[in-house]
Amino acid sequence: MKKQYQIDKQRAVQQFRRLATEENPNIQMVLPLAEIVGLLQEGVGHLLREAGLSLMSLVMEEEVRHLAGERHEQHEGRLAHRWGKEDGYCVVDGQKVPIKRTRLRNKENREQRLGSYEIFQRSGPLQKTVWDKMMRGLSTRNYGAVVKEFHQAYGVEKSAVSENFIQASRAKVKELMERPLGQLRLCAVLIDGTPFKDRQMIVALGIGCDGSKTVLGLREGATENATVVSALLSDLIERGLDFSTPRLYILDGGKALHAAVRRHAGEAAFIQRCQVHKKRNVVDHLPDEYKADVRRKMQKAYAMVDYGDAKRALERLHRELTDLNPSAARSLEEGMEETLTVHKLRLPEQLRRTLSSTNVIESAFSIVETVCRNVKRWRVGDQIERWVGSGLLVAQRQFRKVIGFRQIPQLLSALTDAVAKKSVAKGAAVA
Repeated sequence: MKKQYQIDKQRAVQQFRRLATEENPNIQMVLPLAEIVGLLQEGVGHLLREAGLSLMSLVMEEEVRHLAGERHEQHEGRLAHRWGKEDGYCVVDGQKVPIKRTRLRNKENREQRLGSYEIFQRSGPLQKTVWDKMMRGLSTRNYGAVVKEFHQAYGVEKSAVSENFIQASRAKVKELMERPLGQLRLCAVLIDGTPFKDRQMIVALGIGCDGSKTVLGLREGATENATVVSALLSDLIERGLDFSTPRLYILDGGKALHAAVRRHAGEAAFIQRCQVHKKRNVVDHLPDEYKADVRRKMQKAYAMVDYGDAKRALERLHRELTDLNPSAARSLEEGMEETLTVHKLRLPEQLRRTLSSTNVIESAFSIVETVCRNVKRWRVGDQIERWVGSGLLVAQRQFRKVIGFRQIPQLLSALTDAVAKKSVAKGAAVA
């Protein structure tokens, strides 16, 4: 529920907008040439900033004149009367700049707010500026020294910048995690978790039918467990994502991810386990002298075009590993079939390589790490979520269409055919 002062602010802004649109008064600003030359001594930017402050004062005085009439003149229809002046501030380029404003009292002897002043004072541009600069690597410690352009500016101290960033990043992440997804046409969804400090951040990223990439959501957990993943997928459903649509799901191989996707998407889910993760998991079981050879054989198998050829190559390697290292063999065997889903769907080479791993989302994680490099102290609460979410938004601004996006229609056709075959096979089994 809004408080009275918030309601008064909104009314003042609406009244000022009506003044601007309905009466549209003219405002004239006169600057002596000598004063302009003096301001230019410190550069054109200084002139524009100082002229801007003068213009703000004129705008406020025009609104005062409209509400209270001309100074020292009788005005029967006036809505308020002057009540002295006081120090205030306006927000310019992410800085609070001191400015004088006239105070007014209305007929009920209450404070009459100026709509123009409320607009000049809005914190939204300040928070947006802070967020943008922090995402570009500027730290709270150096923020004031870098951005301060007015001699008397304030609100750029470390604590003030931190406060504004918290509010801005919280709003950004809230918008990210609440935006509707019903209009998205996705051919694939990547779900992966990355350890971040002492937490596990689970992120879902969608690939559209046009090849564009969109961050769908994120969840924070102690581990990559089924509960956290299910909560993420349930949230995507509530926001409009249809899990009954046949779609490719690229996962890092974790059992929790697999179980959660199966629970929510059922037969419409075609799961592709990340081939990069699989190679890493297998090789990690081996002594150093065997790692390069096994990695090369797996790479060669996954590079094959035909599903049958790739599977036979992996089965042959599995037999070799059974004698060499049973643990590595079991790691290769676990989920082997799902590492070949893109082969089974007979995707063209470019798109097959793109969708055979979670590299697309891993690149986003690398941008998150770059964005967060200036954070020296992590606290409890939503700090990790705010920073990771902000980093993902920065990554999303840099996203391009996936390699092989022109071949996506072939993926959609393959998914439709595979669903039809499943339905036929299921019907035959029931009969």
